[in-house]
Amino acid sequence: MLLLALILIPILAALAVFAKLPARTITLGAAGINLILGLYAALCPTCAGTMDVLVLENPAISFSLGLDGMSAVMLSLTVIVTLAAALSGSCPDGRERLWYASINLIAAGAIGAFVSTNLFFFYAFHELALIPTFLMIGILGRGGHERVNIAWKTTIYLAFGSIILLGGLILAGIQLEDLSFSSLQPVAEHQNAIALLLIIGFGTLVSLFPFHSWAAPAYASAPAPVAMLHAGVLKKFGLYGLLRIGLAVAPDGMKHWLNLLLVLLLFNILWMGLVTINQKRLDNMLGASSVMHMGYIFLAIGAAIAAGGNIVDPTTQSLTLAASAAVLLMFAHGISIALSFSLADRIEAKTGTLEMNKLGGLAKAAPKLAFLFGLVAMASIGLPGLANFAGEIMVFFSGFEGWSPEQALGPVQITTIIAIWGVVISAVYMLRAFRNTFHGPAADRCASASDLTFAEKAPAILLSLVLLAVGLCPNLLLNLLK
Repeated sequence: MLLLALILIPILAALAVFAKLPARTITLGAAGINLILGLYAALCPTCAGTMDVLVLENPAISFSLGLDGMSAVMLSLTVIVTLAAALSGSCPDGRERLWYASINLIAAGAIGAFVSTNLFFFYAFHELALIPTFLMIGILGRGGHERVNIAWKTTIYLAFGSIILLGGLILAGIQLEDLSFSSLQPVAEHQNAIALLLIIGFGTLVSLFPFHSWAAPAYASAPAPVAMLHAGVLKKFGLYGLLRIGLAVAPDGMKHWLNLLLVLLLFNILWMGLVTINQKRLDNMLGASSVMHMGYIFLAIGAAIAAGGNIVDPTTQSLTLAASAAVLLMFAHGISIALSFSLADRIEAKTGTLEMNKLGGLAKAAPKLAFLFGLVAMASIGLPGLANFAGEIMVFFSGFEGWSPEQALGPVQITTIIAIWGVVISAVYMLRAFRNTFHGPAADRCASASDLTFAEKAPAILLSLVLLAVGLCPNLLLNLLK
């Protein structure tokens, strides 16, 4: 029942907000309770229990909830980012109900997707979370009338991805007697077609090249909590789905398309890295960098495919190196990008702009803001001691797992070597952004800016502590995957 409570608490909070109860208080209370319960469930999956209510007999669709190591990590990411998102941003006057109800509904959908153990509800909960995302961008997003166009573009792209994904799931589902994750097995027919549909469907939701162009504008236009929740949490749905479903039902099909996936992920890393360097606004840069970093997680998935498609080591019954690397980097990226968007929102609130050529010298007026942004910049670059480094180094190691110097370099090894250049690209755009925003002669709008208040620091401190804790002790998460 604990897992059901984690889903119901934000839904009930959203209903309370619509009933005109104190929106911020209700949302913060729900997020705080879910943080405690969610971390408890992640640390003790057996204590969280399971739930299984049959909805349809053939195929076997049940409302089933459960936790294992992978879903425990994703649940932890969701509840942490949800509290930080609830604390972030500035709600427009008179829009409290839409603002806080949307945060709650996005959180409920994300939690439901990650704790569901049935294909049908896994898909359905994700779709629930997308609805308030579109509304928030279109109604309360930045960019004037352009935000409506961006909201529609995002809707069309993600609807396209969801429909393609649904086609792949149906094609696999009709060959399966049971849609529960524990019963998934390689299907007998059409593995190549299923794998391609899943790669395109999940890939569009994750912004895999060339289905990526919706992401950066959407995050730049979205209110801070929505950008934090979508880029930090919901975007991991597709990656989680490929690991959990794609490799289970179509391992041979995934291997058939491996070279295509490797080429596309290199476009994510290198092409989008160069696009990120060219951005003039901080929010656009962060959105493009999020697209770029998805390439590293796809690389870990590619390494898992090349190793045979198993994400669980049959001898130890723990996740393989590639799967562990993907999950750890999903968590690290989710925390760091959420922190980045939270701080970017504060920069805009205090200076009135995110145009980097109009900023400068902000560190003198706002040293606490500069320190926290510098910390997340170092995390994004992959500085040792922060969570992203642990995830990225494991991804690169996974690319060479099972390879020996006597062998010729295979496609995954070649891709890994090329992908390392993305670290250099990340350093270029993040250090450039930090220098242009916080150093140099102080722009007038920056000289008069105030530093972060305690309330504004709270979400940033929460996320920064998580980055440091996981970076210094990755086993905090890796032990959950055993």
